[in-house]
Amino acid sequence: MTAACPAGPRPPGSGSATIRRMTTDETIAALDRGELRVAEPVGDEWVVHPEAQAAILDYFRSRRMEPEEVGPFSYHDKIPLKSGYEELGVRVVPPAVARYGSYLSPGVILMPSYVNIGAWVGPNTMVDTWATVGSGAQIGADVHLAGGVGIGGVLEPPGARPVIVEDGAFLGSRCIVTEGVRIGREAVLAPNVSLTASVPIIDVTGPEPVEHRGYVPPRAIVVPGTRPKEFPAGTFNLACALIIGWRSESTDLRVSLNEALREHGLGG
Repeated sequence: MTAACPAGPRPPGSGSATIRRMTTDETIAALDRGELRVAEPVGDEWVVHPEAQAAILDYFRSRRMEPEEVGPFSYHDKIPLKSGYEELGVRVVPPAVARYGSYLSPGVILMPSYVNIGAWVGPNTMVDTWATVGSGAQIGADVHLAGGVGIGGVLEPPGARPVIVEDGAFLGSRCIVTEGVRIGREAVLAPNVSLTASVPIIDVTGPEPVEHRGYVPPRAIVVPGTRPKEFPAGTFNLACALIIGWRSESTDLRVSLNEALREHGLGG
């Protein structure tokens, strides 16, 4: 069986109406302050604001390369660096970088990592060492992006859904999530899970497999997998992801990945 992803690009909402009345510079400043978002939750769905994505693209085109000196570091880029971390209540460990036009909520911790323009990171989220949060990505509250996680950026075509990681999710080391994939709240991804819009995410917890594309359901525990596919040259295994269980109600939101996997016989 195949389960459809419940949230694709939606018609513009009130946020888009606001953006249409603003200049490009005003839009980027509002994104930087967290007053606007590239995408926002409305009930169980997500509404994408294509005007915000278009404004970011216009901002890139209108800016010139400029040098910037930050302590011992030198940069030469079009987009300024974010500032004012103390007022935001954000901890930033050198040499972490967040670009102007991204928003970091109070309690966010950036280990040496990177957050791109248009991204929104929720309260008390950890962006661990060498993790990357791409353009426009929406990261919820109390999320842990472990070392080396790669969250892809999506800005075009305007209206395309960005990568979304909802509240309380845990992404293990070296996970890759791109092409507008949505990770449901409190889901757990084991290390090295790689998800694109076309990678099958197969729920194997019931009597028959249930396949998702571009969507990890809430509280799912996901591990890397493969499945065979016939080619003219023979049968080869292609990558997929397997939902092998569900976080129990007794599990604390900040449970370690090893503890979540150990419940299903996969922990060390």
